[in-house]
Amino acid sequence: MPAVFYLPDQLQLEIDSAQTILNASLASGIPHTHVCGGNARCSTCRVVILEGLENADPRNEKEEALAHKLGFHPSIRLACQTTITGPVRLRRLVLDEEDVHVVDDMRASKLPSAIGEELKIAILFSDIRGFTPFAEKLLAYDVIHVLNRYFDLVGKVITQHGGFINNYMGDGIMALFGVDGQPEAALRAVKAGLGMLDAVEDLKPYLRNTYERTFEIGIGIHYGEAVVGPIGASGMKVMTAIGDAVNFASRIESANKEAETRLLISDDTYQIVKPHVTVGKTTCVTLKGKSGEYELREVTGLQDAP
Repeated sequence: MPAVFYLPDQLQLEIDSAQTILNASLASGIPHTHVCGGNARCSTCRVVILEGLENADPRNEKEEALAHKLGFHPSIRLACQTTITGPVRLRRLVLDEEDVHVVDDMRASKLPSAIGEELKIAILFSDIRGFTPFAEKLLAYDVIHVLNRYFDLVGKVITQHGGFINNYMGDGIMALFGVDGQPEAALRAVKAGLGMLDAVEDLKPYLRNTYERTFEIGIGIHYGEAVVGPIGASGMKVMTAIGDAVNFASRIESANKEAETRLLISDDTYQIVKPHVTVGKTTCVTLKGKSGEYELREVTGLQDAP
């Protein structure tokens, strides 16, 4: 008979091939959450199959509909609908009432993906150079006004190139490209970065006339794999990305100051976009929190179209 090994319970059960995983759990006294009664109308019975996914029967129509709606990875299955033909190792994902609340909140989310997943995306970080001395002589109202005017300008550029700002950090921003599955995320991010530099140049006459001072920005872009999903308290979730690729992009942006550049990209990004861009400096830097040297390239513009 097929066997199921349960985590975090550290239990193994032999079950009939016609028996769902949920029914096997309940028959053996394993506290397996199933708010809708095992009818595929919720996802509280879901499990992640860590080993033996090939031994799980394909999703039926009801499970497939819910999995598509919530953006489930193939390894996440509804225990109330899943039967198996061989051994599997799995972990229950909803263990208590607080988990139930979080899952229900995700189901109600209108964000592009209701759960976390690993995606190849482009991450753009930008920061205003010297904003503290720029702002120190301004009224508080003017500081907020300038920031909002700047954010509005660069936000439009990012949106035009298929990205979105998912985090504001003082005068810095983090933007993501490719979360929605659109192609050419790296190139769109680089084009957005160049557009942001142009937007700041357009803003400078206004800043000079109004405040008698201007500022520059630094931009760093990396294309890599990150964990993407909705993060935040109930009712206040935003899509974000987490992982080494995000930290790397942030370090790249910081490297602009030492390199005396405005837009630096990682080598991973450059290998994708090099037919389309012109480059200036190439610099090797050590990045805080990472070992070894990393080659970064300054993007100065787009190549002329043939």
